Amino acid sequence: MSNLLKDFEVDAKNPSLEARQRWRSSVSIVKNRARRFRMISNLETLAENDKKRCQIQEKIRVAFYVQKAALQFIDAGARTEYKLTDEVKQAGFYVEADELASMVRNHDTKSLKHSGGAEGIAQKVSVSVAEGVRSSELHIREKIYGANRYAEKPARSFFTFVWEALQDVTLIILMVCAVVSIGVGVATEGFPKGMYDGTGILLSIILVVMVTAISDYRQSLQFRDLDREKKKINIQVTRDGNRQEVSIDDLVVGDVVHLSIGDRVPADGIFISGYNLEIDESSLSGESEPSHVNKEKPFLLSGTKVQNGSAKMLVTTVGMRTEWGKLMETLSEGGEDETPLQVKLNGVATIIGKIGLGFAVLTFVVLCIRFVIDKATSGSITQWSSEDALALLDYFAIAVTIIVVAVPEGLPLAVTLSLAFAMKQLMRDRALVRHLSACETMGSSTCICTDKTGTLTTNHMVVNKVWICENVKERQEETFQLNLSEQVKNLLIQAIFQNTGSEVVKDKEGKTQILGSPTERAILEFGLLLGGDVETQRREHKILKIEPFNSDKKKMSVLTSHSGGSVRAFCKGASEIVLKMCEKVVDSNGESVPLSEEKIAKISEVIEEFASEALRTLCLVYTDLDQAPSGDLPDGGYTLVAVVGIKDPVRPGVREAVQTCQNAGITVRMVTGDNLSTAKAIAKECGILTAGGVAIEGSTFRNMPPHEMRAILPKIQVMARSLPLDKHTLVNNLRKIGEVVAVTGDGTNDAPALHESDIGLAMGIAGTEVAKENADVIIMDDNFATIVNVARWGRAVYINIQKFVQFQLTVNVVALIINFVSACITGSAPLTAVQLLWVNMIMDTLGALALATEPPNEGLMKRQPIGRTASFITRAMWRNIIGQSIYQLIVLGILNFSGKQILNLEGPDSTAVLNTIIFNSFVFCQVFNEVNSREIEKINVFKGMFNSWVFVAVMTATVGFQVIIVEFLGAFASTVPLSWQHWLLCIVIGAISMILAVGLKCIPVESNSHHDGYELLPSGPSDSA
Repeated sequence: MSNLLKDFEVDAKNPSLEARQRWRSSVSIVKNRARRFRMISNLETLAENDKKRCQIQEKIRVAFYVQKAALQFIDAGARTEYKLTDEVKQAGFYVEADELASMVRNHDTKSLKHSGGAEGIAQKVSVSVAEGVRSSELHIREKIYGANRYAEKPARSFFTFVWEALQDVTLIILMVCAVVSIGVGVATEGFPKGMYDGTGILLSIILVVMVTAISDYRQSLQFRDLDREKKKINIQVTRDGNRQEVSIDDLVVGDVVHLSIGDRVPADGIFISGYNLEIDESSLSGESEPSHVNKEKPFLLSGTKVQNGSAKMLVTTVGMRTEWGKLMETLSEGGEDETPLQVKLNGVATIIGKIGLGFAVLTFVVLCIRFVIDKATSGSITQWSSEDALALLDYFAIAVTIIVVAVPEGLPLAVTLSLAFAMKQLMRDRALVRHLSACETMGSSTCICTDKTGTLTTNHMVVNKVWICENVKERQEETFQLNLSEQVKNLLIQAIFQNTGSEVVKDKEGKTQILGSPTERAILEFGLLLGGDVETQRREHKILKIEPFNSDKKKMSVLTSHSGGSVRAFCKGASEIVLKMCEKVVDSNGESVPLSEEKIAKISEVIEEFASEALRTLCLVYTDLDQAPSGDLPDGGYTLVAVVGIKDPVRPGVREAVQTCQNAGITVRMVTGDNLSTAKAIAKECGILTAGGVAIEGSTFRNMPPHEMRAILPKIQVMARSLPLDKHTLVNNLRKIGEVVAVTGDGTNDAPALHESDIGLAMGIAGTEVAKENADVIIMDDNFATIVNVARWGRAVYINIQKFVQFQLTVNVVALIINFVSACITGSAPLTAVQLLWVNMIMDTLGALALATEPPNEGLMKRQPIGRTASFITRAMWRNIIGQSIYQLIVLGILNFSGKQILNLEGPDSTAVLNTIIFNSFVFCQVFNEVNSREIEKINVFKGMFNSWVFVAVMTATVGFQVIIVEFLGAFASTVPLSWQHWLLCIVIGAISMILAVGLKCIPVESNSHHDGYELLPSGPSDSA
């Protein structure tokens, strides 16, 4: 099978254009192309969208480089004058929306200067830069300047899916046959008897179409919910004088937005204030070099990303008036990238479709030949009537219906159904899957490289210990008894409140709230406990320059001016790095005294002691300067004020989640910026660092020669003091040795590793927008246990599709062979077109609903991951398919050829009764085989069955409708009511397949690998039940 599917292989992430074109061109037998490829990206549309994007980017590039230069020579008076409309005046504003949009889009600094800069624009849009927009004005601002929403394609209605389902070529042919059958039937047999056969086919088609459309429509609603969730982005703004978080969809012109590293600029705007703001404009202009934004170059464009620094901006243009809005129109079209499983099953469907087409043609030819021979032997070869035409039409309808059954259109669509269901469930469990293939790939993951902070730990940090003036003090509930002199206390408070990237604000209820990273919040809370006041500190000392925390430098620095013109630099960061920058230490009197080697050794011991208790250690230092440096802040000459130890407790349930991964053959590796001792302590607490595992520092790892790196790679369980580049290198090398790597990330610098990995997992709470955009899955609660749940669902998707494939292939084999053999021997097919359409619905739409949406069981996480090259249809599946097919063919064959004698059927309706028994037995064989398919290897197929309400509902509906067809719809379905003895016989025939399944599962077919592509763990539990 693998040789036949060589054209149907694509990479799970970033598949090549050649591979995508190859498998599309290889799909030859398709009943309904519109439905089959509905969820698959259209390469032509994608190419057109790329062309549009390039045109928009070129237009923006011209605005950046040509128009800016041209504007220098244009007289302000010659510019376009925008007349203020009465509506804008009455609303209390003094500038038109188009004027604002043009100013920012064209980087028109002269117009901005003429308007009075950011403050002048703020006055024109009637807003205070300090207080922000008033909530009561939001509606009128949206009315005048527009909402911050982008044009989207309208949602498809239910009737669109009905029309799409009707595009099935085989159904169209059957509809034509049904209409002709009605016409000929009424002419020969009269009304209403002559209408029954054709009307039965039409009613069956309507039923198939409606069930298909309902399933597809519900699926589209699930994807719409997921898309809506993907687009939810929150941003910090000042409104009503308070700092608060709002959705970017709710932004209005005049909003004062707070930007920090990793944020996406949510609308066009003007820089108000900030430090070292660098903007990545590549998403708009295609330029890779970051743009520096400041008072001289104040324009910010929607869709660009903050690469460095922080700032406040005034929103001037929103929604479709921005260039990003126009670009978003092209991004919303084209469909999803296909997943490897979808492509593989398209290949399986194509191969089986070709076989089915061959059987259908043969069946039609054999039936026609037998019909002609019968007429010749009876001497009526020259006499043709409308009844003969009706018989030939019947044969053609049967052949077409065989194609309907034989082409397993539902196989690739079942993957989409299963993935949509899994993604919906994962969203409820706080995991947002951004790319379909990620859910599938996660089932194959062999390694998870996880951050520590917030993922393994709670992210609720508090300063637990502090070293200051040669004394270690521990937190006592909500207080610290430091007993410091006033000079030392003032220095410590300055080091805390001057050097911070966070803010202390009041919420609407007047309560104090600290905004910022968990580490910053912990230190500021410590400062507040000491009696510090952030407003007082900011009033007394002006900030001149900020060097924000950086994952590479692992420190943050700030330059402040003090009374009398003196300049002081503060720095804080990783203790062993910042300690090396110190030459002095503060004594108990607040004086700076030299830092001897002996004191350095003693402080290092304190740092090691803190770290061994799983505390994150930071040094707070300062230095006085004669004048402000023109370049970077100094890297030496500092005075050590304090060493703080920050506790971040391990999340409840993490140890169990890590154990689950290890039982499932998934290696968990912790990659953290903390020092080695802290990392090892946390890793041991989580159960990550085990006997024989290696804990290594990032610097040691990155400087290793390639052969040493390859040798140690499988043993690495902890990487401490790592840089984002180290994480990227680790991921890259793990993939080279065949690992399927999932990696977590939250910062902007994690984007390369997230992009490089097989599955990128961004943190929903701590993660930046840049990290989220480069991720495949967003972990909404930042919890490691949620990552394990994604892996569990990924495995469930794979095994569910295997169950469905096993079930559908069994129906395919039996339906094809029984109709073909019967046609060859008896000259008629035991299953009519209407009956085959009903069987097709059982095995296609209803089968997919029942088997492809089953929730995961714990047994899935007690096996090794699915190998990249594992065969999808395993030997165990072939064993079950062949065994069940042989049983069904033997039973149905005996009934077909000897049923009347065995069952003692006599009378004019004996043939009708026998055909109904054959049809009923065939359906019940499929019903019981669907239950068998719940487990490919295990004997107990009932375990957890009633936990899947979808499965139970489908089974109940199938049996219920089968009773209705047989007992009440005989005129349309060519059936007659059966006695209770015959019903019992049909049920027993079906039930025997369950006993057969137990026997089949006792036949060993695979030595080392499990039925579903999982390798059984040597220490795993018994899997016989």
